[in-house]
Amino acid sequence: MAKNSDFTGQSDDQLSEALGNLKREQFNLRFQAATNQLEKPSRVREVRKDIARIKTLQAQRAAVAK
Repeated sequence: MAKNSDFTGQSDDQLSEALGNLKREQFNLRFQAATNQLEKPSRVREVRKDIARIKTLQAQRAAVAK
């Protein structure tokens, strides 16, 4: 699980790319869960929280930019 400090040093483009990768991973994990092939169920929660961290950071940066 990544910490907020892991994301704060990244640029907006890097955050967008990381968000895309995490969403792709989330989709794959949901697919694995539906077919009972999920190896690490805790990873679903970690990915969901990392997505929320990135979205929160993007919203904070957007608010500061206004």
